[in-house]
Amino acid sequence: MTFRWWGDRRRTLARLFFPVQENINGALPSQTSNTEGVRSSIAVERTDVELMPNRQRVIARPFISGAMLDPHDGLARRVLALSDEQVTETLSAAYAKFVARHVDLDAVLEEHFQFVARAIDDLPELSAERRQLIGAYYTQEHAIEAAALTNPSIVLAPDQSGLASGATRFVMSLRAIGEGHLSSIEFRTVQIDRHGTVTVDAPGTRAQTGTHRMVMLDKEDFCEKLETMGALNDTALDIVDELPTAFDLSDLEHALVTSEGPSAACRAMSPTTRVMHWLAKSNYELTFPPTSNLDERVIFPWQAVESRGLEDARFVRFVDDDDSDTYYATYTAYDGFRVLPQLIQTADFQTFQVGTLTGDGAANKGAALFPRKINGQYVALSRYDAENSFIMFSDNVQEWPSAELIETPSAPWQLARVGNCGSPLETDRGWLVITHGVGPFREYSLGAILLDINNPRRVIGHLDKPLLMAPEMDRNGYVPNVVYSCGGVIHGNDLILPYGISDANCRIAKIPLTPLLDHLTHPIARLA
Repeated sequence: MTFRWWGDRRRTLARLFFPVQENINGALPSQTSNTEGVRSSIAVERTDVELMPNRQRVIARPFISGAMLDPHDGLARRVLALSDEQVTETLSAAYAKFVARHVDLDAVLEEHFQFVARAIDDLPELSAERRQLIGAYYTQEHAIEAAALTNPSIVLAPDQSGLASGATRFVMSLRAIGEGHLSSIEFRTVQIDRHGTVTVDAPGTRAQTGTHRMVMLDKEDFCEKLETMGALNDTALDIVDELPTAFDLSDLEHALVTSEGPSAACRAMSPTTRVMHWLAKSNYELTFPPTSNLDERVIFPWQAVESRGLEDARFVRFVDDDDSDTYYATYTAYDGFRVLPQLIQTADFQTFQVGTLTGDGAANKGAALFPRKINGQYVALSRYDAENSFIMFSDNVQEWPSAELIETPSAPWQLARVGNCGSPLETDRGWLVITHGVGPFREYSLGAILLDINNPRRVIGHLDKPLLMAPEMDRNGYVPNVVYSCGGVIHGNDLILPYGISDANCRIAKIPLTPLLDHLTHPIARLA
């Protein structure tokens, strides 16, 4: 983690000029929007932890264009024309520059060489050095945090070993935004000691994207998602008829050729088959070496559905009825034109299963799972219509057939839009939901609502003013005037809330839980 040396000075100067305790929304007295009683009872503590994007963190990506793969006069042919001495000298110089920046560079270059070998099928037998050099010419570095590091969520870590007495370990996910506004998911390890001090383990500069493989798909679920997308037409049904109940990508590609109806060539060019192929490839498994550090692991766009990024993962530790736990995360896959709500599942943050959420209720961004079943069903929050907050119930964690409205924009600071900021947190008073609202000039602020513990359709109370807003010193960034979170956690008597600042960097706040819940259950806070 990178700390700005002037971060504390900046906060110190603010206190010198405005010598007051930071209030509920983190604003100075002239910006205060809450009542005096609320300000005095809830003090948001901004910890000294500040996570900044680090441009040294890079991954190695394939860089391949059509001209580079010309079988007669492409780049590979020019590398083949080099002498053995030139190959050795050029590869040695490249290794000296880049080997320390990547995990297992040999494997990366071999993988990228294989892309070339599959496209140019008459390459001769080559030495290991020449193969690696070809791989190097078809490789580029991508700075995964070049633009921003933002929109965090936090969960209890599966591994609590090796800690000092009274300390607890957490996993924080982050949205890293790199070149071209391309988003990926990163991780950090957070510790809170017995005194309540929050620290984030400093990450290394190296990162890796793991190993992918396609997974089996369920035909019924696949059809349901096609129907949600408006693509379950006669062409799709002809193709689906050729599929087994459980199928993979190769089965689908075979069905595209063998199904009845229009010719295979016509089907391959149709929008329906492109959507089916696109959807099938959005389900996969990602694995990282067990020797890799958590902060090295990057969930980076892999398929066409994610080609413009993976946005705003909301992680939750889900405890099932048998007390087994699983980590889920909902996120938005974006290809530049369409969004697709996706679900990540992992037990250890080493192997991740990625699949598509289905049903009308999962038709937009911002889904957030509850951490356990309620009355035997999975429950999730949704921003189904991109403007209001909804709740969904299902017997299947990936299928969400409908959504019910629970909150609409009502206060000036949230009139444009409301939504959740991560999974609900269970308390003895109800489900605490941190929310976001959008006001004038697209200013994002954080609020809170409280849902009934047994019937979360019922809103018990809400904050009538923002819980957290960007103070003047935090208004500027990649996207100005924004504070946003993808999930907090309750630790002892505090709400630990990591949050992004203007889509640029992150901080962690501590909020005393009892005053917050008191206000949410106070008569003046209840919905009319």
